[in-house]
Amino acid sequence: VQLQAYGGGLAQPGGSLSLSCVVSGFNLDDYDVGWFRQPPGKEREGVSRVSMSDGSAWYAESLKGRFTVSGDKAKNTLYLHMSNLNPEDTAIYYCVAAPPERVCTRPYYWGQGTLVTVSS
Repeated sequence: VQLQAYGGGLAQPGGSLSLSCVVSGFNLDDYDVGWFRQPPGKEREGVSRVSMSDGSAWYAESLKGRFTVSGDKAKNTLYLHMSNLNPEDTAIYYCVAAPPERVCTRPYYWGQGTLVTVSS
């Protein structure tokens, strides 16, 4: 199983940044994929998830309207578009995979993480 994230970096407050994650080694019909993040000095938290089978998505309440998750099943790729970023969005972002009932709480698989820093 592999989950390889791309796209982290530095963003200005109020700016946008997109992440992608290429996944392999498991069946996207059985597993949902999503994103967690870990801000500095804080615990990991669920960000969003998407089903590659039916496109249904879930977001952490505080991120609705600013973050958009999507997936391309043919490319085995998960995306996260983040807009109107603020310094509190600074974190290591991880792509994750698990059966739907666990992907937002206790994912089975984790990528290596990519750092997003929001700062002027």
